[in-house]
Amino acid sequence: MSAPGSGIDVELGDRCSATAYRWAQRTFAQRAGGAGEISDFAAPFSVGMRFGNQRLAMTSDGIGTKIEVAERLGTYETLGHDLVAMVVDDLICNGVEPSCLANILDVDHLDESTVDALMRGLHDAATLAKVAVAGGELAELGDRIGGYGSGMHFNWCATAVGLLPEGRDAIDGRRITAGDSVVALECLGFRSNGFSLARRVLTAVFGERWHEAAFDDGTPVGPALLRPSRIFCRAIHAALTAGLSLHGVAHITGGGIPSKLRRVLRPTGLGASLDSLFDPPPAMRFVQSLGSVSARVAYGTWNMGNGMLVVLPESEVEPLVRIAGEFGFPARAAGRIHESPMLVIEARGAELGQVAFGP
Repeated sequence: MSAPGSGIDVELGDRCSATAYRWAQRTFAQRAGGAGEISDFAAPFSVGMRFGNQRLAMTSDGIGTKIEVAERLGTYETLGHDLVAMVVDDLICNGVEPSCLANILDVDHLDESTVDALMRGLHDAATLAKVAVAGGELAELGDRIGGYGSGMHFNWCATAVGLLPEGRDAIDGRRITAGDSVVALECLGFRSNGFSLARRVLTAVFGERWHEAAFDDGTPVGPALLRPSRIFCRAIHAALTAGLSLHGVAHITGGGIPSKLRRVLRPTGLGASLDSLFDPPPAMRFVQSLGSVSARVAYGTWNMGNGMLVVLPESEVEPLVRIAGEFGFPARAAGRIHESPMLVIEARGAELGQVAFGP
């Protein structure tokens, strides 16, 4: 599926990721039988490793072209929240408690105040997630890096490592059964995905300085798009610590709900009907309307107001909603797992109606 006008082909991206993983798999044998043996216990959102009885996992990600929004506004403190969320919330999807991360900041040239703002935000986000920033790299790459305006241009990525606590089973989707409930945790912004499509829509409507425009309700466009990502890992960890039986957890990032929830459902071949998702945030709905973006493309590109989807027994929905609320995250039952492999979403954006996605 491609998002028209975005320049992004999600299916091509998935195929290229699969190619990269196939080559990576060929190296797993290098650690077979030794410390750091690669294991599939942390699939599908991270890679697991065994060190004796200890099970570690790691994952890597970046914040993509959301950086351009920060460059346009000259506001850099919030990007650390996006970077931390992208990696720690992937780890917790497998039941892995994040412990530390390292980051790499590639720049065209250095600006001390910008670096300070980025690292201050990284510190604040790491504090929220209860992880340590264990290291990193800052590389000056000159004209290999570009961006908006004349400030410091950069690309920012991180790798996070976590531990699967002793006695805890990894969450791998294999325990999902028909009749399980799906709980959504609300997301109020774009997180760090789908900005290529959003920027192209806004440029077409408002012109080159789209970040200075306002939505119909008067909300400035730039700050709405820069809204920092919620970091959900501590709420999910608390639910696991409380003994809730989470059968599957999907972090809704690139490719939206169809990509990420189907990845969780793949081991069982089951599907889901989602008829009570959260509404997309106003800014997302507005961009969808401005660009005449179909519900199929919108849900396959953006989170559409749902930052995480958790699959669990119906009897445990209320405790999970309560725990999420204790961390400030609205949550609610959003649907149910069914025998059919189809994923059916009741769209709640600028275009209403049911949208079905095949296995």
